[in-house]
Amino acid sequence: MASTIEIYTDHFGLRERPFSLVPDPGFLFWGPAHKRAFAILEYGIMTRAPITLITGEIGSGKTTLLHHMLQSLEDDVRIGLIANTQGRERGELLRWVMSSLDQPTRADDSYVDLFEKFQTFLIDEYAQGRRVVLVLDEAQNLNRDSLEELRMLTNINANKDELLQLVLVGQPELRDMVLAPDLRQFAQRVTANFHLTAMDGPTVAAYIGHRLEVAGGSPDIFTPEACALVHERTGGVPRLVNQLCDLSLVYGFLDDATRIGPQIVQQVLDDGVFFGGGVRPEPVRLLNPIARAT
Repeated sequence: MASTIEIYTDHFGLRERPFSLVPDPGFLFWGPAHKRAFAILEYGIMTRAPITLITGEIGSGKTTLLHHMLQSLEDDVRIGLIANTQGRERGELLRWVMSSLDQPTRADDSYVDLFEKFQTFLIDEYAQGRRVVLVLDEAQNLNRDSLEELRMLTNINANKDELLQLVLVGQPELRDMVLAPDLRQFAQRVTANFHLTAMDGPTVAAYIGHRLEVAGGSPDIFTPEACALVHERTGGVPRLVNQLCDLSLVYGFLDDATRIGPQIVQQVLDDGVFFGGGVRPEPVRLLNPIARAT
């Protein structure tokens, strides 16, 4: 028996769900803020910035951008990715760093042992013409001691070349933490940073149409009025837009509608099946004037 999801995709002429919550670079929408965020990611990597910082609200598309960046890197870049930074302590964090770079460690290795192995690894990679980039997603979970430990790792160098680059991606709390007075030395090493803001109304409408087209459907399934209501009730956060649009397609199928109008979106909201919360508006506080979010 076909599922409701399979039937609703057939009903609207779609090959797949256009509003899945799983980060998928294939659906990446290049809105103005996302273009700038990706440009700063590339800038940080190509200029060998010691630390690149990308922040944004939950569901703003940071991880999707990150995956796209990782897929676009050349073979001369060695990537270590740590996707869960919760509770990393001194020694434990460095062990996870080594693991992300496929470097073996022993259970009885001291911190000094781990540091020496890591330093040797960086020097060997440098000798072979490769750069090492360590990427930490959800980096707002790191404590101040961990951030300071990471800063110390970026001090490893050969002649005038730094051997390690950091890319930290996280929620707004990460930016606030880095701007604290006791992390001034860390902030001084951040030479590329961007805060990814939510989408405005026209961008939400373009985003919805883009994802429908990528999924094989018409970009006009959602009426302009429906798009405006989606923007109003989601604050322009991509993950919340996806949730509300996906549920609206289910309701549209159940109503045998060919297009999604504002009344269908409103019915989803009235029934309480959409749990999207309000997005806290915050002023953008950047560490330098390289990028300005809009």
